[in-house]
Amino acid sequence: MALADLPPGQHADRVRDHWWWRPGWRVGRRFYAFHITFEDQPELYRLADSYRSALSAAPSLTLIPDRWLHLTMQGIGFTDEVPDETLAAIIEEARQQLSGRSPVNVQFGEVIVADEAIVMPAMPAEAVQQLRTTTRAALGQVLGDENLPEDPHRYRPHVSIAYLTTDGPAGPYVQAVKAIEPRPAAVRITHVDVIEMHRDQQMYEWSLIARLPLQDSARHRTFAIPTEDTRIVIRADVNGLDHGKPVED
Repeated sequence: MALADLPPGQHADRVRDHWWWRPGWRVGRRFYAFHITFEDQPELYRLADSYRSALSAAPSLTLIPDRWLHLTMQGIGFTDEVPDETLAAIIEEARQQLSGRSPVNVQFGEVIVADEAIVMPAMPAEAVQQLRTTTRAALGQVLGDENLPEDPHRYRPHVSIAYLTTDGPAGPYVQAVKAIEPRPAAVRITHVDVIEMHRDQQMYEWSLIARLPLQDSARHRTFAIPTEDTRIVIRADVNGLDHGKPVED
């Protein structure tokens, strides 16, 4: 059973391989999305590592390293279907709307074995859901509400710590995570990222396109200008443009 369909605190009965090719996806294809990423979050890393250690002997798993921990927010579209000027407009609209939002404090602790992933729900969920609503409003402003991707009612904010790679009973994974009682992790969310991601190696990996701060969480506002060969991140402070820095793919 998918995470969105599970009652709070309940695990799925069966699991399945996460890495089937969803419509539109293929090796080499890239996708733009709003994500929350986690750099310099030692408490989250500690909690994730406790669960990874508990799951290390479990079969058929892709354990997610600290570098690729993320909280999925909202898809934008495949890179070959979103023109550069449309992406720039989405980023600017989202930057303006998110600048009116305050940083969000959430806690992770509980773990849920869902049908395709083992995840840590964000609590309270409402604060993150409001951020997602803001990103959807920005998308709708540029694309039109009738063209918004994804079902807004099937969103349950979480950070995945492992993906399942086989079909079968969920019991072994449930027993593994129940064996520990880790200390919860408090996380302060100060920005939302626009990323370009792929899943070529059975891991969601990405490059940063734009970092959008929440209110006064950063002195600089960051947005991106896509170019033919690279994407340049421009940092603008209250005195104007500072400098350009290429983001490596």
